[in-house]
Amino acid sequence: MTSPTEAPSARPRVEGDREREILEATLDVLADVGYDRLTMDAVASAAKASKATLYRRWSSKQALVVDAVCSQKASGALPDTGSLREDLFTLHCELGGFRDARTLSVLAAVVTAMARDAEFAETYRRDFIGPKIAAARAIFDRAKARGEIAEGVDVELLAPALPGIVLHRVFLLGEEATPDLIAQVIDQIILPATGCPHLPTASS
Repeated sequence: MTSPTEAPSARPRVEGDREREILEATLDVLADVGYDRLTMDAVASAAKASKATLYRRWSSKQALVVDAVCSQKASGALPDTGSLREDLFTLHCELGGFRDARTLSVLAAVVTAMARDAEFAETYRRDFIGPKIAAARAIFDRAKARGEIAEGVDVELLAPALPGIVLHRVFLLGEEATPDLIAQVIDQIILPATGCPHLPTASS
């Protein structure tokens, strides 16, 4: 039996399936009301949890939202097919998820939050965008080592071009991020920009 002078035992952490349920609830609320109107109370209600449970794991709304968004990151090893085209296609076909209404709403909410909350933007860029840029850069670096990218090509400029173009067409032009669209961007824009015209494309 614990004596009055002994420190109380630490409260259990939120983890495993319960953590995933709360993160999913956070994404649902974020998609429904946006970042500004999202509250810890609203997430707690959606997750059927107490607000104290949330604060036991996340110190702020910002921390919770960043964790929720980052929980959507693809897992597993980077594709390494021996071909720049196939590596890019495999890596970015996950962008097909942007056909999902909730995913689009979450991303729109995140973009709004980044414009209004500098600290959130910094954390999101570091924890979510940073790893994605690093993954794309690794694929381009391997391709350059194989001779698929000409000397003098700015890999840092080229690496984020594919998701940037696809997202432009999704958000501004209202298109879907289909595998065909991703393949067209790779074949007609990315591969020609490598400066190595000998690379085969779908059109050739």
